[in-house]
Amino acid sequence: MKKKTNVQHSFMHGSLILLIATALVKVIGAVYRIPLANLLDESGMGYYSTAYDLYLPMYSLAMAGLPVAISRIVAEHIAAGRYNDVAVTLKVAKRAFWVTGGTGFLLMCLLSGPFISYTGNSGALLSVFCIAPCLLVCCIMSAYRGYYEGLKNMTPTAISQVLEALGKLILGYGLAFAVIKIRGDKSLETLSIAAAGALFGITLGTVIAAGYLIIKYHRDDPPFTKEQCDLAPKPASGSRTLKALVAIAVPIVLGSFATYITSLIDVVMVQRQLAKALADSPEIFEEMYKDFIAYRKTEVNASFELADLPNALYGVHRGYAYSIYNLVPVITSVLGVSAIPILASAWTKKDSALVKSNIETIFRTTALIAFPAGLGIFALSGQILSILYSSEYAVSIATPNLRVLGVAAVFAGLTIPMTSMLQAIGKQKIPVRNIAVGAVIKIVVNFAVVGIPSVNIKGVPYGTLFCYAFIFIANFISLRKYSGVKFNVVSLIVKPFVAGAACAAAAYGVCMLGDSKIITLAAICVAVVVYIIAIALLKAVEREDVLSLPKGETIAKLLEKVKIIDRQ
Repeated sequence: MKKKTNVQHSFMHGSLILLIATALVKVIGAVYRIPLANLLDESGMGYYSTAYDLYLPMYSLAMAGLPVAISRIVAEHIAAGRYNDVAVTLKVAKRAFWVTGGTGFLLMCLLSGPFISYTGNSGALLSVFCIAPCLLVCCIMSAYRGYYEGLKNMTPTAISQVLEALGKLILGYGLAFAVIKIRGDKSLETLSIAAAGALFGITLGTVIAAGYLIIKYHRDDPPFTKEQCDLAPKPASGSRTLKALVAIAVPIVLGSFATYITSLIDVVMVQRQLAKALADSPEIFEEMYKDFIAYRKTEVNASFELADLPNALYGVHRGYAYSIYNLVPVITSVLGVSAIPILASAWTKKDSALVKSNIETIFRTTALIAFPAGLGIFALSGQILSILYSSEYAVSIATPNLRVLGVAAVFAGLTIPMTSMLQAIGKQKIPVRNIAVGAVIKIVVNFAVVGIPSVNIKGVPYGTLFCYAFIFIANFISLRKYSGVKFNVVSLIVKPFVAGAACAAAAYGVCMLGDSKIITLAAICVAVVVYIIAIALLKAVEREDVLSLPKGETIAKLLEKVKIIDRQ
């Protein structure tokens, strides 16, 4: 039992570090993204989102698989006592990342013209060039992150994430603000330049974070003693190490690319479908969005035309609704990052008890985050948007989208750590298949509903919902099959769902009392209390989950007293 707890402690310790860092990053991101959306308005966010959505698939092709591959291989080498192979793995990975990062940078620059021409959003071209260098820098940074994560040291990754976010906030928002201040207007040309400045700030933030990791690595003492290295086997050749990295990374890259391609599907297909629907039935759009169009023309940009509406609507969806939805999978992905070295080590040692224990802990922890967060977003979508954003017209457009995305967030939040767990046990090809099918589902749904003039932008979140619902079901079945773990569905899904539903229902009930920011904040507080009570009544938290935390014994005794967990 002690052995299992120690392994889980490593997982939870790393997860807590990354969760804290992610929380800080999200707070910093909110301080950046929310004022940025208010500063750039819907058109500026349309330019910003168009460039960023081209960047993400290029990012996944350039480096998405290698950090996971490095982390897993380093963890496996340590478990097998092959300490000399660890340094070789990082050396080979850095060389590979220079190649993939440079290729990604050049590819994005070359594709920028045709991409912008196809979407019909010419104002986003400068933004594409400003975010493109970020590919090269991120690749180098991720080599070091994967290395430290394989050593089960999540602190360097956490610190670099915070530095990256601070750089984005200070430099990105600062550049966008300076552009608008200097030019003294909010014309489409000004907003295009300001959006590019915001994205260039992201590039500068990654330079700062990468610099920290490089300096830390060269200042750190070696992770293993000389005696350990002398007794360890000779390292594998660089070519053999590269083959091992590629064998693991390629399927993960393809899976990650398929994930990000769904965003690219949105930016390409959605705007074209919106433009087509607008051309077919302009009177429907004029009637549906007459207040929004009037607001844009009178208070933001007098040159705003009906033809500019698709970009603005897409900016509302991505800049307002999607950014809130994305918080849930981003947070739960932290658990997947921490799980890979721990689960890979247990799998390498063929310790089935540890494999089962860690998979259950990861899944249950994920569910206890995803259900209340996603269902809470569903219940309070309009209230959350009203607190964060100043444009009531944009909020009214984004609210129904966010409501659907709240449900999608539950599936996406549960899916991403399962993908990491499948990768950790050597089944990295399985998520690729599942994600690819999910992407096809999204394409079909988007094509079918977004082009309907009366539906238009409101159809976009349904593609995301059906996409991730399928991937969740497919990953769940695959993880159970290939890990050999027999899941307790009541413990892992039913109890977290009931507790999350009670939380969301409580929040919604309080908001029925009125419509104000104070009532919304009160609803969130009540929801938290109801959730804790529901967890206690349902015994949704297992003793082993608590013992896996730092100071787990002390916390377990406290939770026993308040009857959240059973006495031993």
